[in-house]
Amino acid sequence: MLTELSELKTEALTALDSLTDETSLENFRVAYLGKKGKLTAISAGMRDVSPDLKKEVGAKLNEVREAITSGLATRQEALQSAKDASAVQGIDITLPGRPGLGVGSIHPLTTIRDLAIRTLRRMGFVLADGPEIETEWHCFDALNTPTDHPARNERDTFYLNDGRLLRTHTSTVQIRTMETVKDLPVRIIAPGAAYRRDEIDATHLSVFNQLEGLYVAQDVSLADLKGTLEFFFREIFGPQTVVRFRPHFFPFTEPSFEIDVKLEAKGKEARWIEIAGCGMVDPAVFAAVSKTRGDNLFDPENVTGFAFGLGLDRLAMILHGITDIRHLIENDTRFLTQFS
Repeated sequence: MLTELSELKTEALTALDSLTDETSLENFRVAYLGKKGKLTAISAGMRDVSPDLKKEVGAKLNEVREAITSGLATRQEALQSAKDASAVQGIDITLPGRPGLGVGSIHPLTTIRDLAIRTLRRMGFVLADGPEIETEWHCFDALNTPTDHPARNERDTFYLNDGRLLRTHTSTVQIRTMETVKDLPVRIIAPGAAYRRDEIDATHLSVFNQLEGLYVAQDVSLADLKGTLEFFFREIFGPQTVVRFRPHFFPFTEPSFEIDVKLEAKGKEARWIEIAGCGMVDPAVFAAVSKTRGDNLFDPENVTGFAFGLGLDRLAMILHGITDIRHLIENDTRFLTQFS
């Protein structure tokens, strides 16, 4: 049996040199190492080997199996190397390489929107949504906007033929939410698109991204509004951010404020930047909602609330030092790769 194993080893290794493709390699493996292969057949004879020779024959059997297995693997590698070399034959390796696909990244608008939502959700606000095609009542009348207000002019707002319009702010979601809720408090945020007939330039687009918030309950105060927004902007811009509230006018809040943050660009003097608008919800808004609902849940004698709104595009521009708002919508990879 020892002689038979030696002869099989020589035969197998010689046969390997003549194999030229994957099919012949597989046929060789089956012929020698398969369940009905030559080596398997010899192995079956171990039961007839005398006890004093079993150790020696077993060692020889393992040696032959290892030699054939190793030889097969070496031959497979040699054939694959030859195949790879043939595949690249004629290619000029001195030519400049082609860049692969770049690494993608989250758009800066998505980044700031998600950060804003996470921060406000931690304070108990929940997401709310509404249609982008709205009625004049939801967009203006319910928000105490007079009929002669400039925003209601066709030169400022996109009107449809049926009298509806593209919402000019996401405050419409505040009205729709108050129309449908069953109990207080109401604490919502409404991120989304808004539309205005602005001339497109470095700081204006005809469609932009807003995030508005509303909190209504009993005894909501101006201190609640101030504390909420100071915390929010310090989470966005950093704990050392200085925030100030300037008296302003909005039809749907009274008193109303513009919010500025003091930011310092590297190498430049710190300056105040207008960042958002806010105020206590005007009682006229609660009265309009109550009339539509037909109940007293939002009776202006019993509830108070605050509302705020900010432009996500503006926040992204400030955070990343973007000087032209058009970069956010042009899909120019030279701009977007800065955020990957």
